[in-house]
Amino acid sequence: MDFTISPEIADIRDRIAAFVETHLLPLESDPAAFDPHENIALDVLEQMREKARAEGLWCVQLKRETGGLGLGKVGMAVCYEAMNRSIFGPVTFNSSAPDDGNMLLLEAIGTEDQKARWLKPVVEGKVRSAFVMTEPHPGAGSDPGMMQTRAVKDGDAYIVSGRKWFITGAEDAAHFILVARTSDDERRGHTAFLFHRDDPGWEIVRRIPIMGPEEHGGHCELRFDGLRIPAENVLLEEGRGMKVTQTRLGPARLSHCMRWLGLSKRCVEIAHGYADQRMGFGVRLADRESVQLMLGELAMQIEIGRLLVMKAAWEIDRGGFAQKEVSMAKIHVANLLHKAADTAIQINGARGYSKDTVLEWIYRYARQARLVDGADEVHKMLINRHLTRDGLDFYRWETGE
Repeated sequence: MDFTISPEIADIRDRIAAFVETHLLPLESDPAAFDPHENIALDVLEQMREKARAEGLWCVQLKRETGGLGLGKVGMAVCYEAMNRSIFGPVTFNSSAPDDGNMLLLEAIGTEDQKARWLKPVVEGKVRSAFVMTEPHPGAGSDPGMMQTRAVKDGDAYIVSGRKWFITGAEDAAHFILVARTSDDERRGHTAFLFHRDDPGWEIVRRIPIMGPEEHGGHCELRFDGLRIPAENVLLEEGRGMKVTQTRLGPARLSHCMRWLGLSKRCVEIAHGYADQRMGFGVRLADRESVQLMLGELAMQIEIGRLLVMKAAWEIDRGGFAQKEVSMAKIHVANLLHKAADTAIQINGARGYSKDTVLEWIYRYARQARLVDGADEVHKMLINRHLTRDGLDFYRWETGE
C-alpha cells in the first residue's frame, strides 16, 4: 500500500499550514475576533476569506471547473487536517459544514441550471446554505423512514408542510436543501428539493440554544406551512431523496473526521507544549511517566484515525461507497476528539479549563461529534450489518491486478 501523497497535495497542505500559522492562530486569543456564539466574527471572517482567495486556497475540495482545486478525497483528508489546526480554519477556506457537504452534493448531482443558481453563489462565498432533514419526535432522526414532513404534488409544484429541527446554519442560510416525504413507498418515498430563504410558506421558529460553540447560523427549528417549490427544484427526481441523502452524508461524515483529526492534533500540541515547560515537585510534567503515557496514547489513536480516514477516502476516490469504512472512521475519530480535548485539559489543569487556550472550546464542541451525522450506536449497527452479510469477507483485502 502506498501512503505517499503527490507533490501538488503536499504544496497545498503546506500553504494552508502557513496560512493557519500566520493569520488564524493569532485570532484565537483576540476576543474581538469572536461573534456572540463563539465563532469567528463575520467581518473578520470576510477579511480572512479574501486572503485565502488571494493565496489560491479557496474551495480546495471542488473540481477546477467548479472553482476549486480538484483534490479528491485523499487530498481533502490531508488538507482538511491542516486547516483545522485552528478552530477558524475550515470556514475561512470555504470548507466547513454544512456548505462543504452541500457544495459537493450539488456539484455531483445538480443539473447545469441548478448549479448556476444554487451552487455557484455558495462557491463564491456570497451566500450560506443548509441541509434540512432531521425532525422532532415522532419524526425522522437517524431513521429517515420516520419522516413526517410532506411534499404534496400540486400541478407543476410541491406544497410542503411539517417541522424540522437542529438544522445547522439555518439562521444565516439563503439556499436550502430539503428532504421530505412524497409517498409512503419504503424505498422511493422521499424527495430532495431546493428552496430559497425568501420563499413564503416557512419560518424559523427558534435558534436552539446548545452546549456550544455554534456554527454560523446556529441550529434551528423550522416550520413549513404551505411552502411551494417548483418541480424544477427537485434534485435528481421524485422518489430519489434517499439517494441524494446517501450521496451527501457519507462523504460529509468523512470530511468531519478529517477536520476533527486536525483539532485532535491541536489538543496534543497544546498539551505537549505545556507539559514541556510546567514544573511540579521539581520535575517537568513531560518527564512524568503518567503524562508520557497519556500523550503517547493520544498520538497512537490519532494515527489510527488518520489511517481509517485515509482508507475510506481512497475507497471513495476509486469509485466505492466506503460505508463501513466511513462508519468506523466516524466512531473512532469522534470519540478521539473528545478524549484528546479531555486529556489536554487534564494536563493543562486550570489553564486548560479556562479560556486562556481553545481547549475548553474544543471540549464543548467535541461532545456533539458523537451525535452529528449519526450517533455512535447507529454506525456500530451499520458495521455489524456488513459483518453479518459478509462474514469473514468483511476483513478481506482487495486483490490487485
